[in-house]
Amino acid sequence: MTPGLTGIDHVHVYVSDRAAAERWYEQVLGFKRVEALMDWATPTGPLTVEDAGGTIHLALFERDVPQETSSLAFATDAEGFLAWKENLESKGLGLRLADHRLAYSLYFTDPWGNYHEITTYERDEVAAGLQAGSGAAKANKH
Repeated sequence: MTPGLTGIDHVHVYVSDRAAAERWYEQVLGFKRVEALMDWATPTGPLTVEDAGGTIHLALFERDVPQETSSLAFATDAEGFLAWKENLESKGLGLRLADHRLAYSLYFTDPWGNYHEITTYERDEVAAGLQAGSGAAKANKH
C-alpha cells in the first residue's frame, strides 16, 4: 500500500538575485519571508517565503545558472515519513536522508532527473523512529 501525503510543502525556485526575488514575490504576490526558517537562509540555502495564508511556500535559492530540473517537496507527518522511507527503499530508489535540525527530508530523483523531496517538521518523532528502526541510521546534517 502506498503511504499518504498531506500536500506539497514547498517549491524550489532558482533566481540570480535572491533579495530582488524576495521583493518581487512580496510586491507581486504578497509573499513574506518565513522568520522561523531564516536559519536556512545561508548563501547556499533557501530563503523561504509564503503566501498570506501560509499554505504556499517557495524556497528561493540564489544560483548564477538556473537549474534545468524542477524540485517538488511533499509534506507528511512523522509516521508517513518513516513509511515513505521504507516504501521508496523497497523500490530501489537511491535516497538521501537529511536531518535539517528543524525537519527531516528524503531526497530522490525521478527517471528524468527531476528532484523530489518528502519532508516533515515532526523532527523528534522521526529521529526516535529512525533510532528504534535501526540503531545505525544516519542522516546528513543540513
